Parts: sequence; C-alpha cells; structure tokens
Amino acid sequence: MGVAYSVGEVDHLYTFFVQWSPNIYMQGSKKHRKPRHFRKKNPNDSVAAGKEVAAINTLRGKPVSNLNSAANWEIITVKQTKRRLSLCSLEDSEADEQEFQEVGNTLPVLSDHSQLIDDHHLKTLVAHLPQRTQSYKWYLVYSTAIHGSSLKTLYRNMAGLDSPVLLVIKDMHKKVFGAFSSDPFRISKYCYGTGETFLFTFSPDFQQYKWSGENSYFVSGDLESLQIGGGGGGFALWLDADLYHGASFSCPTFHNPTLSTHQDFIVQDVEVWTLKN
Repeated sequence: MGVAYSVGEVDHLYTFFVQWSPNIYMQGSKKHRKPRHFRKKNPNDSVAAGKEVAAINTLRGKPVSNLNSAANWEIITVKQTKRRLSLCSLEDSEADEQEFQEVGNTLPVLSDHSQLIDDHHLKTLVAHLPQRTQSYKWYLVYSTAIHGSSLKTLYRNMAGLDSPVLLVIKDMHKKVFGAFSSDPFRISKYCYGTGETFLFTFSPDFQQYKWSGENSYFVSGDLESLQIGGGGGGFALWLDADLYHGASFSCPTFHNPTLSTHQDFIVQDVEVWTLKN
C-alpha cells in the first residue's frame, strides 16, 4: 500500500534526504571526517538515498537530475536544519496571518449606513463570516429606526429572500450582539438553518460562538417571537413580537454565555442585513 504525504511532509522529507544523505560523505578526500551521529557507511546507502530523493523530487514536481553528483548535496549541522525548518514554518504562519489580516482589513459594501456597527465592527465581522460570503454586499433589510418595532414587518421585509442574514441588536446598556443565520428569518413550524449559523458579541471584545454540533435548533419563529438556538431550557436569543423585550440564555446549540447584559433585556435598536453576491 502506498503512503500519501502532504505538501509540508514532502518538503520536510526533501530537506532531510538532500541535507543528510550518507552519500555526501563518500565524495572528496579522506580528510573529511564523518560526524559522530552517522553510522558506518553502507554501500547501499547512496542508492537508497538517490531513489528517495528522486521520488520526493517527483512529488514536488522537480526534474530528476544527476543525484549522485556532489553539487547536489550540502553539509549542514542539525542546528542549521532545525533553524531552516523553523523559518519555513514561520513563513507559512506569517503568510496565513497576512491573508487573515487582508480579509479582516476589508470593509464590506453597505447599501445604507449602519446605526449599530462601526467600521471596526464591520472589519471584524467580515473576517469571521463564512468564506463564501466575505465578498458579498450588505443590504439593509430591516431597521427599527426606519421600519418601526415590529416582528411582522421584519418577516414581511424578508419575504422572497434566499440569502444569509445578519441580525444586530443593541440593548439599553449599549451592548451590541447578534447572530449570523444561513437562512433569512421566516415563520416556520420547525427549526431551519445550517451549521454556518453563529452568535457574536462585541462587549467588551468580539467573541464568536459557532455551532457545537449537539443539536440543530438554529432558527425558528412565529408571529409571537423569533428564536435562535435552544435545547437547554432557554434560547440563545429570543425577541418578542414588538422587538422590545429580549432574552439570552446559554444553550447546547452554540455553548454560548448570555450575550446581553442580563438574561432578560430591553431592546434599543435592531438591524437585519442580507448578504448577496
């Protein structure tokens, strides 16, 4: 059975065989002393090393050259090898961090000005959205400042939508929190949504609470209330028909703490944004 190697493993194997093959100690004069950590030379070592390097070069997409030539080998210490591998890992980490920062420094295009989230909030949220939605434009679907406080209006404004939505709430203690839903809010007898759904809070620092996998009580709603998360005797987020009273409890769906200042809170403002390509 063959052995599958990842790109990182292939690079590390390549470094090992190129830098430490016993073949390099059979070149040159007898003045070259063998390091103490190498065993006695075996005539088959050079052949085996050549085959290994050839196989790894093939995996890396490099042409197989004259592997027995002394020009193909380099003598370095164990310390140097570890340092080079550490530098490679550092470069990979820095590249990943730079990519994350580039995403995090990108502001989404908004159809309207938000009353609840500033540029810092927007940058942070974009970096934590599902990757497929990070370049989407944000359209304001509902706002209590514009449409009044009515769950019916919220549902009506989302009728016909087929795109994810972002719910943002500010309570009377100025705490900002909410949820990303993979599906637009609607009246439904059963729960709906996918594992992309998550909770967030900005007080005092940004925290994200992803799906725990314990249940699928993502979103449900009727004319009396909107509920997000559940299964533990309380909802992660609950809003009444007037979008005036709310509640937030820890629940198995997201393993979240209370998002608001208190478990029962008074709503100051609500915004719902839909994200479209």
